Formats: sequence, C-alpha cells, structure tokens
Amino acid sequence: MPQYLVAIHLPDDYAPCQEDDALRRDIDVLNEEMVAAGIRLFVGGLQPVGKAISVRAAPDGKLLVTDGPYLETKEHIGGFWVLECADMDEALAWGRKAAIACRAPVEVRAFN
Repeated sequence: MPQYLVAIHLPDDYAPCQEDDALRRDIDVLNEEMVAAGIRLFVGGLQPVGKAISVRAAPDGKLLVTDGPYLETKEHIGGFWVLECADMDEALAWGRKAAIACRAPVEVRAFN
C-alpha cells in the first residue's frame, strides 16, 4: 500500500507553549483515530526551527555546518505523520483532519 507524508507547517515564531488543552486533545483524538484505522506508521513533532543545524557540501568537498534552518522561509515543518493509505484521496482526507486538529496548514505528499 502507498505511503504518504502529512506535514504540518508552523510559523517560525511558533512555540509549543502556545498550544492549549483543546488543541492537544484534538491532535490526540486524531492520532487515536489513525491508529484505529491502521494507517499510521509514524508520527513525530519537531523542535523549533531555531534549534535546527544545517549541513551543506561546499564545492571543494568540505562540509559546512551552520546553526539554523536550511531554508529561510516564514514557515517550516513542525511535525508530521507517515501514513499508509489506499490512495491520495484517502491521504488527503486524513490531511484535512490534520489541518483541522492542528489549526495549521498541512502538506500531503506521496513517497516514491
């Protein structure tokens, strides 16, 4: 069965302390629903983007390690699910539920 990434996008200044009990409860309920449906393979929340470390290969073959995210954007992935779904339509249905539960934009992408 195909696998899909459902990624939650959060603003750079997002802090977990901004989450209220209702938000956490909605995400817990969604996780329980995914487990019950047998489609959740993995779920993970990420540390704030300010704690990221980027590694880049330089033209001379050396590696450059810098503090901060690889991309300079206003939003970054704050967490994600890996789901096993019949097709993109099913994955999008779960992505819609994730956007509602997380109160944030969600991106759904198939794995190759």
